[in-house]
Amino acid sequence: MKSLWNDADAQAWIDSAQKDPAAIDLALRVYTSRLIGQEADLVLHGGGNTSVKSRRKDATGVERDVIHVKGSGWDLSSIEGPGLPAMWLDPLLTARDVPNMSDDEMVPFLRAQMLDQSGPNPSVEALLHAFLPAKYVDHTHSCAALAIADQPNAAELARDLFGSTLCVIPYVMPGFKLSHAADRIFQTEGRETGGLFLVNHGLFSHGDDARSSYERIIRYTSMCEDFLDRHGATLMPEETDTFIENPDNHTAVATLRTALSRWDFFGAKGPALDLRISKANSRFLALPDLEEVSARGTATPDHVIRIKPRPMLGFASFDTTDWDRAVKGYADWYEGYFNRHAPLAEEPKTMLDPLPRVALIRGLGIVGIGRNAKEAGIAADLAEQNARIIVSAEALGKFKPLNEAQMFEMEYWSLEQAKLKKAA
Repeated sequence: MKSLWNDADAQAWIDSAQKDPAAIDLALRVYTSRLIGQEADLVLHGGGNTSVKSRRKDATGVERDVIHVKGSGWDLSSIEGPGLPAMWLDPLLTARDVPNMSDDEMVPFLRAQMLDQSGPNPSVEALLHAFLPAKYVDHTHSCAALAIADQPNAAELARDLFGSTLCVIPYVMPGFKLSHAADRIFQTEGRETGGLFLVNHGLFSHGDDARSSYERIIRYTSMCEDFLDRHGATLMPEETDTFIENPDNHTAVATLRTALSRWDFFGAKGPALDLRISKANSRFLALPDLEEVSARGTATPDHVIRIKPRPMLGFASFDTTDWDRAVKGYADWYEGYFNRHAPLAEEPKTMLDPLPRVALIRGLGIVGIGRNAKEAGIAADLAEQNARIIVSAEALGKFKPLNEAQMFEMEYWSLEQAKLKKAA
């Protein structure tokens, strides 16, 4: 992966800040956030987050440290200044001494430090961004990194690959728990490193200026890509010529629509479907153990919120009866999944709809499923990305994402559920 940094573009962002140091910091943060957002192999559909630490005057005229962190609901590819709400930094650092904080407690704690209360909720990773000492911090869900992070021996592979360049963090639930766990490890092992490698999750980089932090995330991603190449597990390129056509031109997809339309969840118009056909998808669909591999989970926790823990499997020869059976089988599995894990949750959970968001159709392609075209497109994008990561991970060793209980914890995370309800 190559750096997209351009001196002239960066200077234009600096000039737009009109010599205000705090505005310059934020302008460069917006610029490199957008550079990250342009790369689908780094982040997709609101994934990842970025931050910058700066200085601003409070109501009494005293200059204090602040941190701008990506806000909930913003996409890095199109983010603007308001999408990076500012918080006073020092109160956030006191959270290091708080042993436990629930999700419901963390959100108001973060909002209480915001300079502008009309802004969006800061990222759930805001405390980790605050704890890391560098001025700029970038976090991505790099495809190449995930092919390594989703290995049974991911931590060992990462240490061999990065040495002392990155601090390796075992999987911890995102949010307050991850912020504390990563900070403890960083303080003892990682102060001289340039970022974090999060098992089953992604990459962090940091630097004292926007360019160094951004180019570190590019360099670390490139190191992962080179590692995969050397081990015969090259990540298939994101294909710009993926064939997207009218799903109803294919009998299997038209009958899938009929089967899904029998469920009230999709309303009178029925579901929106997004069919993707490509060489990469065909390679994934041809895996001999596709059903078992695809059922293991999503490549990063962020994806389970959008496409559920597993896809539904079918064949190009399926008729309506076959799809009726497949959808009913998926719903039965999902209800069982919920009933296995909901009783173990810390608070009561209400089951979401039990219907699939992705259908893998052997002999044809990958179908995203949603209540509208946007939802179906997002599901298809994430499913294609998961497919490429899984093929690479299987070639490297074994694709081993989060286990089912961890997937449930993420899918039914109160903060993420609130975010999706707001977006809807």
